[in-house]
Amino acid sequence: MQVTRTFDILTSFKQKWPDKEDALASKQNGEWRRYSISEYSELVRLFSCGLLSMGFRKGDKIATISNNRPEWNFADMGMSSIGVVHVPIYPTISDEEFKYILTHSDARMLIVSDKSLYARLKPISDSIPALKNLYTFNQIEGAPNYAEIIGLGKKNSDKYGQELEKIKESIDPGDMVSIIYTSGTTGVSKGVILSHDNIISNVKAVDPRFKITHEFRVLSFLPLCHIYERMVNYIYQYKGVSIYYAESMATIADNLRELKINLFVTVPRLLERVYDKIIGKGKDLSGIKKMIFFWAVSLGLKYRDTGNSWWYNFRLKIARKLIFSKWQQALGGEIRFIMTGGAAIQVRLARIFWAAGIPVLEGYGLTETSPVLAVNYFEEPDNVRFGTVGPPLTNVQIKIAEDGEILAKGPNIMLGYYKDPEQTARVIDGDGWFHTGDIGIMEEGKFLKITDRKKEIFKTSSGKYIAPQVIENKIKESLFIDQAMVVGENEKFVSALIVPNFEFLHNWCSIHKVNFRDNSDLIKIPEVIARFQREINEINSGLGMTEQIKRFRLVHDEWSPLSGELSPTLKLRRNVVYEKYGHLMQEIYGHSGVKDEAELLNRMKKKAANNQVNNK
Repeated sequence: MQVTRTFDILTSFKQKWPDKEDALASKQNGEWRRYSISEYSELVRLFSCGLLSMGFRKGDKIATISNNRPEWNFADMGMSSIGVVHVPIYPTISDEEFKYILTHSDARMLIVSDKSLYARLKPISDSIPALKNLYTFNQIEGAPNYAEIIGLGKKNSDKYGQELEKIKESIDPGDMVSIIYTSGTTGVSKGVILSHDNIISNVKAVDPRFKITHEFRVLSFLPLCHIYERMVNYIYQYKGVSIYYAESMATIADNLRELKINLFVTVPRLLERVYDKIIGKGKDLSGIKKMIFFWAVSLGLKYRDTGNSWWYNFRLKIARKLIFSKWQQALGGEIRFIMTGGAAIQVRLARIFWAAGIPVLEGYGLTETSPVLAVNYFEEPDNVRFGTVGPPLTNVQIKIAEDGEILAKGPNIMLGYYKDPEQTARVIDGDGWFHTGDIGIMEEGKFLKITDRKKEIFKTSSGKYIAPQVIENKIKESLFIDQAMVVGENEKFVSALIVPNFEFLHNWCSIHKVNFRDNSDLIKIPEVIARFQREINEINSGLGMTEQIKRFRLVHDEWSPLSGELSPTLKLRRNVVYEKYGHLMQEIYGHSGVKDEAELLNRMKKKAANNQVNNK
């Protein structure tokens, strides 16, 4: 059948693989609860009939705030089947953001996953007149459960069955299917309007580069409320893949091993942590075992994407047997490849994982582009280049503007921002080109390389341009460093705020008999600061004179989405970091850069406004 709308994926799945017994699965009470494709399809049908019974019609909005789970799909496919617009929301945002999105989106109903979210969202939903219903996926005493909607659908199945089919036939591929609010690193979230065609065109264009079959088992743990994991989730179903949802972020490794997973999608930050833990274990080895371990690592870091000599491949075969096979077993032993996006992956990580026989394919896109614009191919060496995001998709046009900004055009470009035609006009020009806000180049006339965010590039007082993301990625290659933010706009020199990798640093302190009370005490110890200076000196040796880190300050806070320094997709929220560490800017430059917090916020708003004008 022809797949042109998201719910067509489910119909196609059932037609092609009717005997699939584990289309979706999640752990319940310690056991995997598997849903066959027949059960999945029927639950979606009943959910759609239930919504019709409640009076929902095409164009209405329903929001969800949930972890990854099969029920998310029942609701998502059930909504799209009757033209109801799905508004998925991150569970980790503030109450103020929850209220803004739920109000701005015109949501009529909200479904949350668990008791804590229900308790948190109940007073917020009660304060929004248009929000009539609040349901839960988990069974919670006193709270309406989504199963009641399915029950309504079952009760009224005969009444609404024919109407459901007529509605599905009436839905056009160009119709709105979802509003996704961008997490953003500054300012108020914007509602990205995506159509069926936006998403389906991306599914069909990315699919040939995945090289997956219905025999694959995949693990899903990045938030389904983000278009990245959601679109990939649709690809899985488009290919008849078995989707298992991780119990939590803490159980990913256990789930990978238990299920013998073939593929998962992640962000570079998680791969960095995996690598750091592996290297940490290597450092605990001794004698010949330690020597062989780091020989293999050193060899892996020399892996070339354009091909390796026979002598290199001979040594690599030995390294894979002795060392890298254990890396593979740690991930379940059946991994075919890993997809990564959301931020640039360090080239050294790409090299080492490929050398280990675990290909990592980097892609690039935005919520506004549904999301993929470019991605490296799987099992096609001529279409993989480390340090790039691969060739653009075949149905996407990419061009580089005079100022270096990446512009894109294609069927995956959003319909616009919800209730915000001015913002839409700023990013989609009169010729239909979407302005990504990212700076990039084309390498070899084929591979797209992202060099930085347009709005994050800054000038020093000497007029030299600094691309902070490039430097930050180099800094984070150090095993001692977890996070870093490069600063120095309008200053004489570049500096950095650094969050140590405290687990690694604690081990170092133990070995070198450095005593400390807590992390806030640890970062002030002269021996520790001197050790970090050695790391910075090494990093500086690979940077240009104007890019080198002249001063740095260690911070004891671990940055996260919950504490606000990182967005839900683990990107730096620079304005938050500037605001939080103004006192360190005072130490570095002799002034905080602002007289008070109000002035800081005003400055950030002005900068954001200028960026919007420049993008236009």
